[in-house]
Amino acid sequence: MALGTILSDVSGYLFPTPGRTDRMKQRETRKVGVTHMRLPLALVGDEVLVPCVDGVSRRYVGLDAAASTGVLPSVMDRVLGFLPSYSSVHRGAGYKSQISTTQYEDARDAALRFAGREGRDDVAIICRNTTEAINHLVYRLGLRPSDVVVTTVIEHHANLLPWSRVATCRYVECLSDGTFTLSDVESALDASPKPRLLTLSAASNITGWMPPLGEIIEAAHLRGIPVVVDGAQLAPHRPLPHNADFVAWSGHKMYAPFGAGVLIGPRSAFSDGDPFLAGGGAVDLVDLNEVVWTAPPEREEAGSPNVVGAVALHAAIDALEEIGWPEIIEHDRRLARALRDGLAATPGVRVLGPDLASDTLPVAAFTVEGVPFALVAARLSAEFGIGVRHGCFCAHPYLIRLLGLSADEVAQFQTNVRHGDRRSMPGAVRASCGINSRDEDVQSLLDALTQIASGREAPCAYHQDPVSGDYFPDLANGWLVDTGSRGGSCSPG
Repeated sequence: MALGTILSDVSGYLFPTPGRTDRMKQRETRKVGVTHMRLPLALVGDEVLVPCVDGVSRRYVGLDAAASTGVLPSVMDRVLGFLPSYSSVHRGAGYKSQISTTQYEDARDAALRFAGREGRDDVAIICRNTTEAINHLVYRLGLRPSDVVVTTVIEHHANLLPWSRVATCRYVECLSDGTFTLSDVESALDASPKPRLLTLSAASNITGWMPPLGEIIEAAHLRGIPVVVDGAQLAPHRPLPHNADFVAWSGHKMYAPFGAGVLIGPRSAFSDGDPFLAGGGAVDLVDLNEVVWTAPPEREEAGSPNVVGAVALHAAIDALEEIGWPEIIEHDRRLARALRDGLAATPGVRVLGPDLASDTLPVAAFTVEGVPFALVAARLSAEFGIGVRHGCFCAHPYLIRLLGLSADEVAQFQTNVRHGDRRSMPGAVRASCGINSRDEDVQSLLDALTQIASGREAPCAYHQDPVSGDYFPDLANGWLVDTGSRGGSCSPG
């Protein structure tokens, strides 16, 4: 849809004729761009053709939803419709500023609703992403080195590193299949000294496995221990846990990649003490010798907020709620079975994680016998137009356990990395699906892996960059862009 058409379509909602209330205007605006909501639902860019090394352009098969999703058309439409009224938030009396402020606060209300927090004295703090949200919370809880935080070895680094910087972590270990039980968590909670809190992921970003979250939260609460949930992977696939004390998630994993994430928790947790960030908007009064902080959630959001990201997140929440969890879950389970069963049935492919009967998100990590994981990912991209993730997935301790690596092997990898050589880094390949994924996308992956695992010769040579550990097609005229000299590698995480 052309930008001019979109702006024309929504102008009546943003700048209405007299007599129509702002709330009516905004409710109608939210309907713009929401049409066919049965799954799979196409995202912006799904039909993009990408060049492959054989000279053929193929439809891009995006199987990396666990990292970042594409944009829902209704999210794009809502953002484009909002931009003519974009202005400062909480800063101006002008009409556009009032619209922007209302849209921003509506997004906050939608986040609370999405997390099942209506009717509770909780606040939604809008930040950049889950990583920032957890760092924010760690600071505000005022933990000390003697405080014990129980967490698990399956966590994303975002839910490991912030806690270990300020407190003593007690880890729930996993089995060789990457799972743990309620009793494993209870044992960690009952150990002495008593933990200050429990923090864990609602779903693994490597295997898609979901721990028994409801039972775990109940067990912690029975012991008087608050619970923090990293909901980044769960948010686009299942309802967030309404009984967790704190929950964080990101818009970029739920079809709103405009840089907004959310931290939700009790208002009382943010009512006293200095905020994580200091600056304009977080204060009621400033003198050179004294600061009077304002009330939460504004106290926690210093600086000009990302109103566009908030609008996008709100639109994504509306879309997921309109689709409904039953349809999303059914779609996920069908793709998860097709993905995991298909990979397990492909000769030479090893699927990491729980057994095939387990209920997981449509996420699967795997290795191919005799082929480096980074080369598998490079070949899938360059030869077949399939986008996947590879490396350690920002969850190194978990992947080390899934791969069954010894302490000596890990020590050698660490030595190599310290010398700037990532060629032997451990890792795997991950494929992950979203609401736009089709059965034929999974089949395309399985067909491509069958060829790679069978030893079929590549149409060109590949070279490995020692600094990043990644592989690139060795073509005389290059391939796409000079990625080797730009930014970080894919593998480490």
